[in-house]
Amino acid sequence: MAEVLVFVDHVDGAVRKPTLELLTLARRIGDPVAVALGNGAGDTAAALAEHGAVKVLTHEAAEYADYLVVPKVDALQAAYAAVSPAAVLVPSSAEGKEIAARLALRIKSGIITDAVDLEAGDGAPVATQSVFAASYTTKSTVTSGTPVITVKPNSAPVEAAPAAGTVEALNVAFSAQATGTKVTSRTPREATGRPDLTEAAIVVSGGRGVNGAENFSVIEALADSLGAAVGASRAAVDAGWYPHSNQVGQTGKSVSPQLYIASGISGAIQHRAGMQTSKTIVAINKDAEAPIFDLVDYGVVGDLFDVVPALTEEVKTRKG
Repeated sequence: MAEVLVFVDHVDGAVRKPTLELLTLARRIGDPVAVALGNGAGDTAAALAEHGAVKVLTHEAAEYADYLVVPKVDALQAAYAAVSPAAVLVPSSAEGKEIAARLALRIKSGIITDAVDLEAGDGAPVATQSVFAASYTTKSTVTSGTPVITVKPNSAPVEAAPAAGTVEALNVAFSAQATGTKVTSRTPREATGRPDLTEAAIVVSGGRGVNGAENFSVIEALADSLGAAVGASRAAVDAGWYPHSNQVGQTGKSVSPQLYIASGISGAIQHRAGMQTSKTIVAINKDAEAPIFDLVDYGVVGDLFDVVPALTEEVKTRKG
């Protein structure tokens, strides 16, 4: 089978879930070859092999941490030249999409971003996307060069599929542009004990109906009972009730969890664009005519301050 490059998202050797999902998709179209860069790259091999990587290309250098994305693009281009893959898959984060776009430009190939599914096609992989503010679902193929595809988190299951996982050192020559933008400082993200918003299997979001920053504790309590991430609509963020980093929507973050619970959110198109690919959507709103009810799987017409606490208690009771 043809080989498929998979760019590895990891933190000091700990492989993040979206990469394991990419390996599941990569196995549908070829033999996954993982590319792990930076500190701890060699420590990723066991997890990658367990989930289907036939080969792991590694390269550790200070440039990956000290500078922005260009060193990673240089390395992925070197891996592309060494492997001649049938496709290149990258996690669909902000950084991942920049890396993918730069690589596609360099290798003169087409790019598909924010895919939610991937399957083998007649000569090229077929990617499924949710487009135009999630109003349409499309299937696309790249017709020029090697497809470079970014995939949203939670688009595929994580499946164990043990493979050889042979580790090979990747030979990388950094370009002159690699050191053009230096990282001067880093501030660790404040730990909340909750999963990352874009990777969470469950997201509980609050909107204008929460009616104040102090009331977001109701949303957080439900999220914590479910082991979920907390999101917010643009209206709630603009009002200063919750941090911008938690905004879900066209100008915020795009999420695709297994379960999305929208509380006090009307369902404006801006918000729908960021969450409409969720597998199951539940809305709680006291306005029976709210647009959010047009797209949900389950809707509850009621005051969120009655419904959400009752739901939280029911979850806690069932979990014992």
